[in-house]
Amino acid sequence: MTMQKKKTVFTAAVLLLVLAAVIVADMVFPSYHIVITVIKKATVYALVAVSMNLLNGFTGLFSLGQAGFMLLGAYTYAVLTIPVAKRAGVYQYFDGGAVQFSVPEVLSGVLGESAGTVVGMLLVLLLGGLLAAFMAFLIGLPVLRLKSDYLAIATLGFAEILRAFFQWNALGPITNGSNLLKSYPTFSKATPYVILAGIMIALILLLINSTYGRAFKAIRDDEVAAEAMGINLAKHKRMAFIISSFFAGIGGGMMAMYMGTIAAAPFKSTLTYEILLIVVIGGIGSITGSILASFLYIFSSEWLLRGLDAGTFLGINAPGIFKNGFRMVALSVIIMVIVLFFRKGIMGDKELPDLLDRKPKARKKKEAAQ
Repeated sequence: MTMQKKKTVFTAAVLLLVLAAVIVADMVFPSYHIVITVIKKATVYALVAVSMNLLNGFTGLFSLGQAGFMLLGAYTYAVLTIPVAKRAGVYQYFDGGAVQFSVPEVLSGVLGESAGTVVGMLLVLLLGGLLAAFMAFLIGLPVLRLKSDYLAIATLGFAEILRAFFQWNALGPITNGSNLLKSYPTFSKATPYVILAGIMIALILLLINSTYGRAFKAIRDDEVAAEAMGINLAKHKRMAFIISSFFAGIGGGMMAMYMGTIAAAPFKSTLTYEILLIVVIGGIGSITGSILASFLYIFSSEWLLRGLDAGTFLGINAPGIFKNGFRMVALSVIIMVIVLFFRKGIMGDKELPDLLDRKPKARKKKEAAQ
């Protein structure tokens, strides 16, 4: 068996084991259990982190607008899936709201209740991604002329403006102003989240390994050389920005599912910084690293270190030390250690199949030269 086939078999085996573990977790634990909660949230963060890595790690564009595109996807999902009978209670300050239909209910009349609801939920997730992509196209026309920190500041400003815009009472009949959107359908189990995110990440991986992906990497490495080879810089930068925003929009819709209620307030710049932190910890330019870092970060912050805020940790009762907020201090120390000892992140620029490649560096260089 060739090395390439071994890598394919190894990757498929790992993915099947992960999926089987999630299915077993769904069977063993109730939907509200911390294990299921961690899997759901980590899966959402993994998708958004990979979408950000596509832009920052593989194309070299330093954008901080991810929270804004997630906001668009989350609101699209919530607004278009709230059942008509419950809209009066949700939009109680805006006379039931301006949108008086629910996509899952419309499709339920055609496909049946169960199938219509699921298809409707998936369709609205796609619509949220498309809306985020369209907004990225409009925003990208002026801001992609900027580079480095200036691009980051511009996209960060866009996300903050968008969040304030969605809380504007003039848009209340659609967005419910600063009030919560709730009562929309969600997936109670973790398996649908894993499958959805897995499909989206697989599409991103296919893109990265395509000719467009190679063009993105060339732009990242050297814009002048890439342009000299005939790569249209403006076109490919815009494409990377739009595609990244599309998947971030889908991730936002999945976050709305996970949270159960949604408002604009949580989509602050700190959310983007969390995603960026995950990308850096996992390895800029590594899809596997972004996924691993997402699960490690959420597992640590939401479960492993939770006792540090409650006065007890690993059987040690120290309420004078373990106070509310100490969890974030410990998490910050862990992150600093990772950054110090793993300068390129946990995976660097490697992927899961590369773990099988144990050839010495000298041998690799010799083979590359040949």
